[in-house]
Amino acid sequence: MTRIVMKFGGTSMAGIERIRSVAARVKREAEAGSQVLVVVSAMAGETDRLVQFCREAAAVHDPQEYDVVVASGEQVTAGLLAMTLQNMGLKARSFMGWQLVRASGVHGNARVEKVEGALLGEALAAGTVCVIPGFQGVSEDGRVATLGRGGSDTSAVAIAAGVGADRCDIYTDVDGVYTTDPRIVPNARKLTQVTFEEMLELAGVGAKVLQVRSVGLAMREKLPLRVLSAFEDLPGTEIVAELGEDMERNAIAGIAADRGEARITLTAIADRPGTVARAIAPLAEAGIPVDMIVHAATAGEGRSDLNFTVPRASLAQAKAALAAARDSIGFETLLTDDAVAKVSIVGVGIRSNPELAARMFDTLAERGINLLAVTTSEIKVSALLKEDEMELAVRLLHDAFGLDRDGGAR
Repeated sequence: MTRIVMKFGGTSMAGIERIRSVAARVKREAEAGSQVLVVVSAMAGETDRLVQFCREAAAVHDPQEYDVVVASGEQVTAGLLAMTLQNMGLKARSFMGWQLVRASGVHGNARVEKVEGALLGEALAAGTVCVIPGFQGVSEDGRVATLGRGGSDTSAVAIAAGVGADRCDIYTDVDGVYTTDPRIVPNARKLTQVTFEEMLELAGVGAKVLQVRSVGLAMREKLPLRVLSAFEDLPGTEIVAELGEDMERNAIAGIAADRGEARITLTAIADRPGTVARAIAPLAEAGIPVDMIVHAATAGEGRSDLNFTVPRASLAQAKAALAAARDSIGFETLLTDDAVAKVSIVGVGIRSNPELAARMFDTLAERGINLLAVTTSEIKVSALLKEDEMELAVRLLHDAFGLDRDGGAR
């Protein structure tokens, strides 16, 4: 008997009519003979509403009580979906995250440590559809702990791994993973398959289809994923360990773009070992991720400038942390720029074909787009550029790599 996890996002659960539509999909899978677990998000906009309540109650609030409040959105949709399934004649019940998911780390951004699968296994064996609120678990001190924004994807993958599911289907408001954002490039094409590595990089550099942590967990657990439309019965995108042999010709999977970047420059820091570490340490302590580090020394002067990017939402916090550590870092000026964006090409072909990076740089240079910073990995090349040039850059690269042609998409 096939055991599957179906995860539905906030737009899929936005109101009773949409919940009925979700229930109909679940019923089809259950009646086809599958053991079904459903992980749900809060209704679209509900988490933002709850977060605002917390801010109004106290500008500086207890993160444990914050988790109690914001976790309630998923609990509501879990209960409503279970009721709807029961009304359709299915045996169904809801569970709470604290019954199943053990989490650790910071409240508001906790990490899954373990899923208690025995309770779910018993229910599935009895023919019950299990409905579980995503985004939450229980901390080491017995309190509700949430997994960060988008954490329902991670919940779904963790639960699927914890119960030995055959696959995890992520239902969302798009019908798969595209070569780039169709709002920027209308002729972007849907990918039939993408590797875990590629999806991890695409998610990390701006593609919003899946949360980065969920992809990393699925890759580690070797759990098959599918991205599907919650609103149409269309083929989706499979996230796989390796592409089929006929897929290898497609060197580039897609182009990702992210407006959520901000650049920080520390001028005239000492050009000696340990300076970069001292500059990054305050941000690490504050939990602020750092990307695209460029360290440029001035020959013969013993001073250098350090450039790097942080999430735009964390810019104020980053500035405060760096200003507090100014004496230990030893910089002259702290400069910021939040009018930047990151554009990336992603594909397994990059590791064996350095010409692809050269083509990216030539394509952008021909249109006068200046690169402020560059980072690379085995299967990704990212460039930082002015925000108002981002959409043009995406369109140029999408065309340069032939992703809108029949042979260019998988």
